[in-house]
Amino acid sequence: MLITRQPVFKRFWYPVMPLSQLTAEVPQSFVLLGEKLVLWLDSKGKPIAARDRCCHRSAQLSLGKVTAGNIACAYHGWEFDTTGNCIKVPQISDKAQIPKTYKIKTYQCQERYGYAWVCLADEPLKELPQIPEAGQSNYRLIPEFYETWNCAGLRVMENEMDLAHPTYVHTTTFGSMEHPIPDEMNVQDTDYGIKVKAKLGVVNPELQQQNLNMEEEQTYRTLDIDWFMPFTCLLRINYHNGLTHIVVNTATPINDSSSQIVQFCLRNDTEEQTKAADAVAFDRQVTLEDKVILESTDYDVPLDVKKEQHIMTDKPGILVRHKIATLLKEHGEIEQTY
Repeated sequence: MLITRQPVFKRFWYPVMPLSQLTAEVPQSFVLLGEKLVLWLDSKGKPIAARDRCCHRSAQLSLGKVTAGNIACAYHGWEFDTTGNCIKVPQISDKAQIPKTYKIKTYQCQERYGYAWVCLADEPLKELPQIPEAGQSNYRLIPEFYETWNCAGLRVMENEMDLAHPTYVHTTTFGSMEHPIPDEMNVQDTDYGIKVKAKLGVVNPELQQQNLNMEEEQTYRTLDIDWFMPFTCLLRINYHNGLTHIVVNTATPINDSSSQIVQFCLRNDTEEQTKAADAVAFDRQVTLEDKVILESTDYDVPLDVKKEQHIMTDKPGILVRHKIATLLKEHGEIEQTY
């Protein structure tokens, strides 16, 4: 499956950039599903997203500047407001004479969880992923990673729910040779994607023991995993001492072969108990172990499950493929092949 050939993926929300990278002076560029975007903050500090092309001579607006919350093209100085209408043409002295056709395409853009989320379609199929803990005072949100990986988002999502790979991939972080498969695993269909509940035996190295305020080298993780169609996964890791570490990972699709990995975590502890930098450092080590493997995989992921071989721990990934295949069939984009 090549995602840029499936228009339905434009009808979902994706985090495209941390708000901390947006300013009220300098616009930023991003590529979402092959579409070049320009992002900036308006006069109220809200993120705005538009096609990164001036309607005059197609120059990239991200090369321009932000003026009083509007975007100005670097080529001829044309300015556009947050709805895409041209409000200033230096070469036309009378503003009233600016043709209505002088417009740029803008997209829906929302601020959520510290990121600017964009939908390329006028009518999204789903709401943004709902994370109840993000609004609870006993949880803190910690940004973790924002980087490009050369792999398909579907591979990343399946990896998040693959409970057979830690033994072999995460050998320096939490993988246990004594637990090559989870002790328990239950997969449920949901209206937003799927839910996985599992229990996995792990080994906790010294840094992780410190992060967890534990003195045990080996313990069990109780996992609650939510996959939000198409490319967001929320992993709740529950420990017996009451700590919950929530990892939220989105593989925002840049193009068929590249994804922007947007990851943050939420924890119900304090900076005094565990430094944010230490929590990020451990998750970073885990993520880099995944990256090496995932970038070696084929980005054209087959939705036909008969085209790859499977084991029992692949059940979540198989259901994900089934749901995406059904989505595409419902929108007349490919035949359902399973």
